[in-house]
Amino acid sequence: MSSVSKGIKKVEVGLKWDPSPVGSPPHDLDIIAATYTADAPYDSPVYLVHFDSRAPDGTITLNRDSKTGQGFGFDEVMTLELDRLAATYARVVVGVAIQPHEGHKVFGDIPNTAVRIREGHRDLAHSDLSAVSGHTAATIAEFTRAESGAWSFREFIHGFEADPTSFAAVMGTEI
Repeated sequence: MSSVSKGIKKVEVGLKWDPSPVGSPPHDLDIIAATYTADAPYDSPVYLVHFDSRAPDGTITLNRDSKTGQGFGFDEVMTLELDRLAATYARVVVGVAIQPHEGHKVFGDIPNTAVRIREGHRDLAHSDLSAVSGHTAATIAEFTRAESGAWSFREFIHGFEADPTSFAAVMGTEI
């Protein structure tokens, strides 16, 4: 974790997985970020950033969106510029959800899933999501702002049985 005085400023969340076998429906995983205000840090998110959106102020951006897992390295990447978020925001929760295009899939059905959270060139967390292998969605990180304004990070792996829409509504309510 960054020093208390400076806090975390900018992080990158990367997600990767292997494509489905030829002739099978594609594995489609998505990174979702939810923002919460200081006066309601566990209520409904103020806004979400996911496959078809970005933060209204441009501070959270999905740089790469993969619908198949094809490619090298991390196929889906989101950047969070926490130091640029308005002072009204005190919490950001990041999660991963499986798109239920055809049939029910859980993380254990998708080979070689991995999530990496980095600040600069330093890994803050890395997970293969095996702890939530029986789930369709999971939170992976929580960023909170101290009264001083500094952001801190906590790895927060918690599984949900939910589609992306219902997951987005509850992902920040459970600790």
